Amino acid sequence: MKLPYTLILALAIVGCQKSETAHHHDENPTEPDSTNTILYNQVMDIHDEVMPKMEDLYNMKKDLQAKLEAAPQSEKTQLQERIAQIDSASNLMMEWMHEFDPPADTIDQEQTRAYLEGEMEKVKRVKEAIVGVLNQK
Repeated sequence: MKLPYTLILALAIVGCQKSETAHHHDENPTEPDSTNTILYNQVMDIHDEVMPKMEDLYNMKKDLQAKLEAAPQSEKTQLQERIAQIDSASNLMMEWMHEFDPPADTIDQEQTRAYLEGEMEKVKRVKEAIVGVLNQK
């Protein structure tokens, strides 16, 4: 059970590191100050701020799983709930990254803006979930 989670986390981190470079270089160089480029960069800034916290979630989960094995029955439910919260926050990030696919700004700027505004709300929820779980220590 630990190996698949570790593998997923490692792949996500490596994928994000590669995609971070791509994200910031795929911008339209002729319109560096366009509203959509700025919005895109804001979305990616939130992602880039929160992505390193995925390792913190993984480590927290690993510690809680170790505690769970040795915990008295009276504490197991609470530990299992915390692990479920960590999994939920991690899954939010993974789902968001998997689904994030902004349309090219050159196709329809209004459609792109609307998409990016929606993604901004989603990535903010991801951040809130991750930070919320980490602050419950």
